[in-house]
Amino acid sequence: MTQNDEMSKSEQRSLALASATLGPWRAAAAVGALGGGVALGVSTIAEGMGAHAAATAVSVALTLFFLVGGAGAAMGGRSAAAADRRIRRWAVAHSWRVAAVPAVLMAVSDVLVRQLLSSEGFFSSVGDGIWRGIVVGGVVGLVGRYGGGRRG
Repeated sequence: MTQNDEMSKSEQRSLALASATLGPWRAAAAVGALGGGVALGVSTIAEGMGAHAAATAVSVALTLFFLVGGAGAAMGGRSAAAADRRIRRWAVAHSWRVAAVPAVLMAVSDVLVRQLLSSEGFFSSVGDGIWRGIVVGGVVGLVGRYGGGRRG
């Protein structure tokens, strides 16, 4: 029996959430803000300033934020505390479960942003949010699987 089999689903979810806190979230916020600003500029030049341009820019910012923060978390972060080292080892060993956290947060955030800032329909917003969440989860999971497993 493996250690994973001994843990309940609730404990595994708690570890995935704790692992997500290991990400470089300040750097992720900076990258997201920069990318969102560029997206806003490009959207404004291409189609003029409006609700759609703002929603697109915020969506790009959120995507970059969750990609950078989630990838850092899936790789195990850089904290030195003993408890954090155990969480870091778990995160590296379970990168797909860690990736699910930013993926779900991205999907939910994107739907909310599109509903609040644009006139996009609900089902269209949900579809956009889901595919963006899948992209974030896929990239974060792959980075954690192939990038995080090489560190000790």
